[in-house]
Amino acid sequence: MKAYAKLVNNGSEAFEAVNDLHRQGYTEKEIYVLAHESDRTARLADAATANRIGIAEEGMFDTVANLFRSRGDALRSKIESMGFSAYEADVYESELDKGKVLVMARH
Repeated sequence: MKAYAKLVNNGSEAFEAVNDLHRQGYTEKEIYVLAHESDRTARLADAATANRIGIAEEGMFDTVANLFRSRGDALRSKIESMGFSAYEADVYESELDKGKVLVMARH
């Protein structure tokens, strides 16, 4: 099943999107925040009480593979692991390249 996804412009919009998802009944463990820089992803996820995509979502092989991929490849892999097509992952990743933040949720 494909996850909910919303591209936002910055951390404050990501925070609003995460709060909306909490109001819709998503739990902290079901909401994911992704930014192009991994340290920004971590800061946003912590601030917004959301999750980061890790081994449980991607599977051990993909997580290990991501250690050897470029950040763009790793981001596309993470997005695809949430149920999106390779094309959708490319579109989202190109927006992340431009500084956008991707908020995703999956029950």
